Amino acid sequence: QVQLVESGGGLVQAGGSLRLSCAASGTLLSIDVMNWYRQAPGKQRELVATITSGGATTYADSVKGRFTISRDNAKNTAYLQMNSLKPEDTAVYFCNAHVYLNVFDLRGHYYGGQGTQVTVSS
Repeated sequence: QVQLVESGGGLVQAGGSLRLSCAASGTLLSIDVMNWYRQAPGKQRELVATITSGGATTYADSVKGRFTISRDNAKNTAYLQMNSLKPEDTAVYFCNAHVYLNVFDLRGHYYGGQGTQVTVSS
């Protein structure tokens, strides 16, 4: 059983910073892509940032230049450094990961966490 746990959310003033973490635990072989999503009240879930096992990254236009995704493959952990936060960044932030459980797992599986709340006050 693989679990993903997000942490690092909280309340911050506009212009401030937060660093989110997403740690995967359990029996697994490797993790391919790791993603950060967010969902604000009344809005659809939005893909915020993606990082591959090789370190290639992509970002939503709304966070480019302000957010940085990174990962520590040895710790099976992804991070989201969020700077210059705006009130519109307020949301629950979720991570998910494409995980290969063992050498016989050719397709992999997606696992997701429960989310961490980020609130940015104006």
